[in-house]
Amino acid sequence: MFRVVASDLDGTLLTPEHSLSPYTKKILQALRNKDIHFVFATGRHHIDVAQMRENMEIDAFMITSNGARVHDSAGNLIVSHSIEPSIASELAKECVDDPLVYTHIYHGDNWLINKEDEFSLSFHRDTHFTYQFFNPHDFDTNDIAKIYFTTTDDALYPHLVKLKNRIDQKFGYKVSTAFSTLNCLEVMAENVSKGSALKQVVEKLGFTLNDSIAFGDGMNDYEMLKMAGKGCIMKDGSSELKSLLPTHEVIGSNADDAVPHYLEKLFL
Repeated sequence: MFRVVASDLDGTLLTPEHSLSPYTKKILQALRNKDIHFVFATGRHHIDVAQMRENMEIDAFMITSNGARVHDSAGNLIVSHSIEPSIASELAKECVDDPLVYTHIYHGDNWLINKEDEFSLSFHRDTHFTYQFFNPHDFDTNDIAKIYFTTTDDALYPHLVKLKNRIDQKFGYKVSTAFSTLNCLEVMAENVSKGSALKQVVEKLGFTLNDSIAFGDGMNDYEMLKMAGKGCIMKDGSSELKSLLPTHEVIGSNADDAVPHYLEKLFL
């Protein structure tokens, strides 16, 4: 029996409206009552997820910024990997003249952006987490968990692929890159992933990765799904993710609360 459940949020545990359904809340609370540990594992900012955890009324570990930050169930920061300041400075300017791409930075407790982006704000209606504007040519490059680049149209995915190739070629092993969705390219410090963070969480809880089950839908979930005792991919998840993990179980859609239904059947 698994003792730790780790789940991605957008496209996985959250509804298509980026909310946690009452049914999900009920199931996660029931898991905690059975001493099954829950772990939020997301690319989102820790302030954003902390508000979500508070709304859920459960104690849970938080893997955020794709593993660059990990907080325990009491809210203590236990893992922190920041992008090297000189690299952060260069990354911030990578798309400064590109009208198709928005540049976002998770700096300390803040979400920074280079221009207005109503689409990204729509992901945070429940938590009211919002951004501040920054100057890509002049900002504090310390304590940066993640820099990510978005477009408002999935059709621009090839444009972001070219950006990823440029970043990988320029910085190599000094950064970790992954697509969370077709329109979101995320950049973290070297060797950062949800998988490596999950390993630290389960060991802190006194378990091993074999004691964990994980759910995800994007390429930023790849390491976590591969390393967990069992990994489940969402029906509408990345086709590349499914091809890289061909033996992993594919479950239903987040629109149908597939994750909590799966957990209820498995544990309750």
